[in-house]
Formats: sequence, C-alpha cells, structure tokens
Amino acid sequence: MAMISSEGLPVSNPSESSSSRPLRVAIVGAGPAGVYAADILTKSSGVKDGDFEVSIDLFEAYPAPYGLIRYGVAPDHPRIKGIVNALHKVLDRGDIRFLGNVTYGRDLTLHDFRSFYDAVIFSTGAVKDADLDIPGIGLQESFGGADFVSWYDGHPDVPREWPLDAREIAVIGNGNVALDVARMLVKHPEELLSTEIPDNVYAGLKASPVTDVHVFGRRGPAQVKFTPLELRELSHMNDVDIVLYPEDFEFDEASDDAIRSNNQIKTMVNTLTNWLVEEHAESENPSSRRLHLHFLHNPVEVLDDGSGKVGGMTFERMQLDGTGNAKGTGEYIEYPVQAVYRAIGYHGSALDELEYDAKRGVIPNEGGRVLDGEGNPVPGIYATGWIKRGPVGLIGHTKGDALETIGFLLEDRLTLPPAKNPDPQAIIDLLEERGIEYTTWEGWNRLDAHEANLGAAWTGPEGLDHVVRERIKVVPREDMIRISRG
Repeated sequence: MAMISSEGLPVSNPSESSSSRPLRVAIVGAGPAGVYAADILTKSSGVKDGDFEVSIDLFEAYPAPYGLIRYGVAPDHPRIKGIVNALHKVLDRGDIRFLGNVTYGRDLTLHDFRSFYDAVIFSTGAVKDADLDIPGIGLQESFGGADFVSWYDGHPDVPREWPLDAREIAVIGNGNVALDVARMLVKHPEELLSTEIPDNVYAGLKASPVTDVHVFGRRGPAQVKFTPLELRELSHMNDVDIVLYPEDFEFDEASDDAIRSNNQIKTMVNTLTNWLVEEHAESENPSSRRLHLHFLHNPVEVLDDGSGKVGGMTFERMQLDGTGNAKGTGEYIEYPVQAVYRAIGYHGSALDELEYDAKRGVIPNEGGRVLDGEGNPVPGIYATGWIKRGPVGLIGHTKGDALETIGFLLEDRLTLPPAKNPDPQAIIDLLEERGIEYTTWEGWNRLDAHEANLGAAWTGPEGLDHVVRERIKVVPREDMIRISRG
C-alpha cells in the first residue's frame, strides 16, 4: 500500500522517481464517493513527501453534481443536505474539473477514458430498487421506493407525474429509505414548502387522498435499520398520529444484548416503547392521517383487486428465534391497501465493458482494484462507494472506501498504462466534436443561484405567504442544461 501521512492521506513513496507530467485521473460519478475520492487524491499529491502532480476530471451523468445527495435524500433532511456544503467547498477550490451531463457507456466509452487518462475510478453508486420476489409485486400501484424518491427529489429522467390515488399504503422495509418514503407519503405537503421540493411534487402530494401509511419490517423493534434521527423526525409531523401494536414488541436474548451494548439501538427501542405507551392513551383530537409501524411481518403476496391493481397485501407473522433473526409462525394477516412501495435496499447497475456481480450489484474488485473475468486486477481501473462495496452504510463510510481505493491507485501509480493523449483540453475537444452538451462547475453555480432565486421570488397562496423557500429545484434536464450553459 501507499504510505500514509500524519493527516491520514496516502502519499507516494519518496524514493520513487517523479513523473514528467501530472497524473491524469477520471472519476465517473460526482456523488459523495466521487468527490471524496477526488479530494483525497488531490491532497495526496501535495502533502509532505508527495512527489507528483495530479489532474482530475470528475464526470457526472446529470447536469448537476452531488448524486444521491441531490436525488436520493428526502428534501426535509436539512442536516444531511448540509453535506452539500462540504462537497461544494471541495469542488469550488478549482483544482478538480467537473464535467456534467456526460454519461458513461453512451457519450464516452472505456476506450475513450483509457485514451485520455492514466486511471479511471468508477463511483457510480446504486440507484435501482432491490427486487422483492413475491406474487403480485408487478401489479399496478406497486412501486419501487427508489423510483418514488427520484420523483419527489426532481430527478430529470423520471416522469413529472406520480400516481397518488391510494388512501391506504404499505411500505415494505425497515431502513432509512423506507421511513423517508413513508414520511413523504403521509406528511402534509405544506410542511415541505420551506425545502427545495419542486412545484410539480408539491402539487402531486397536495392532491393525495392518503389517510394511512403502514410500514412493515420482518424482525423486531431491536433489529430495525433506520437511525434515531430518522425515527425522531416522524414525531415532528403535524396532524399525523403514529400507531404501534403491542403484539409487535417482541425481544429475544439477542435483542436484549443489542439494547445493552448499543446506545443507538437502546435509544430507538426506548423511543418506540414510549410512543407505544403514549399512543394507547385516549386522544380527544385524532389526526387526519396515521403512520402505522409494524414489526415481525414478512411480506407474502400483493393481492389483486380484480382489475390488475393492488387491492391488499398478505403477511406472515414472524417470531424471533433467539439470535435476532425471525422465523415464520404460520399465521397470516391481510391488510387492505391500494398501493405498495418496496424499500428493501438499493442495487447497483452494470457498467459497459466491466465485469458485474449481479447478485450483489457491484463491480468485482479487491479493495477498489477492479477485477476482470479471471479475477485479476484491470490495470488503471478502480471503484469506490456503493458500486464497490454495495449499498450499505451511511454517507460518511464512503470516505474510508475512497481512502482505500486511492491508496491502491497510488501504489500502482508508476505501473499504470499511460494515457495516449493526456492533454486536459483533448477530452473537451472530443465532447464538443460529439455534440455533447456538457456542463461545468461554473454552470452549476449558475443553476444553483437560479434555483435559489426561484425560491426567493416565490409567493405562496393565502395562509402560506409567510413561508420562506430555500430554493425551487429545476427538474427538466433541458432546462438545467440551458441555464448551466448560459
């Protein structure tokens, strides 16, 4: 591995000879994983004994940077959205070139990247929904949670309209995305106006007739995968009751151990049990909407209403087996719902000319070195983030991923296959020759200011004229490109 400086950054071995030109590196994917990798690599070339320069181009399929921070985080997450500020500071330094609206496999091939760069790092993340293989999952009104997230986050490549016709909805999953989906479905949209929510999303949510959203998890309250922050946010919604069920609160020996040894689990279990007690106190003013949290429910079948649409859902009641895992009881419960959202995880997508592990949704790799079909490292090709290790862990974990990957890249630096044309202008010439309307960092700043100005100029209807909007997100890709390119 490369040497590590006192700042925790990998540096090249000072005994190695310097190269005659900057190391040219392309990073494909401008979400947190890609930006962290670029930041670490840039700093690696200039700390202490570093003996080389680096020139980095950061490519993104969308016209705007930040990946799932912009298109995968609920708009009412101000603290998580704050990560954008840190990413902005990295890209605003000017030592990393951002090139947006450039899609790998369509606009540029692996051959192109090999021609203009010494190394390529893929940080394309995971944006598809993991499959739930049960009967009826393909019925109308059965959706992937990730697709819904893309819609309410104003993704440029999804339809502007979303069918929100159901009064009772099932959300399958017990992770942060499941809670995000459930919260966005049940929350009164007026509470979202202070965020960057697009106008078409506000209008769609405003027209929704929803009264009840049910969230289902296979295991018990001590095995949930969401975080205390996500859980606490549920209690901040106006005119929404949280409903829990005493029969779902089961704890086995492994649960008790987890509660004793893990403060996060202890906090969440205490919060849930307190809500259970409070919820069963009689309420004189019931809310117009309800969010139901169910545990120990295994999805079995989505039921057809007779017209090809969702008409209900069947679950098997589960019980804990002593290890924190759950087993079936043979008891089945049916719930009348008219829509189903599966939020059981993300899944990475295959990339042209690279091996792909379809089961895990990752590019096969060893520590970030991408492997070929024989299991050997492909010279100069690397991976980081979710496409490297799968969609697990929080955003901060991608820093450790990037540090490992950059360490191997630096170890390989002197043996990388050299770019045929390392001139930074050459890739720009190729994009223009192909008629690709690429966007730049300056263009993003222009779009960023435009969205903020839309928010500042917004005037709400009577009763909402006091709302201050931080921004209004521009959704159509062609509009983003037009504004970015001036």
